[in-house]
Amino acid sequence: MGKVVEKIKVINVFEPERAIEIEAVIDTGATMLVLPQNAIDELHLKKMREVKVRYANNKTEIKSIYGIVTVEMCGRAGEFNVLAEPEGAQPLVGQIILEQLDLVVDPSTRKVIPNPRSPEMPMVEVLMATSPNKTLYEMTVK
Repeated sequence: MGKVVEKIKVINVFEPERAIEIEAVIDTGATMLVLPQNAIDELHLKKMREVKVRYANNKTEIKSIYGIVTVEMCGRAGEFNVLAEPEGAQPLVGQIILEQLDLVVDPSTRKVIPNPRSPEMPMVEVLMATSPNKTLYEMTVK
């Protein structure tokens, strides 16, 4: 399919005046939002925890997670954590962001678009283990 790049806006949830617009690679094989440390510093994000990251070459490293940001993309917005990479690293949007915003990659145009099944707003899918007509009380009382 080739490289897909989109312009995104990233906003610090707790300090909305701190925002950046950047071009990010859309990587459906990655999971989360990745930003270089200099962008994280510019946004004044707070470190939340560390995670083990596995790269495409199977190498693993411990990396910091920062938060929380609003990502605006293709007319949609959602709140996410950010994985930090060294200064100068390529910003990257992973599958979690695409799923939550209900965006898909159109392989013919190499553009990110709203899901054609829900073009007006993101659709959240919930799989229910019980009938939606039963209340929690009815399920627990026999």
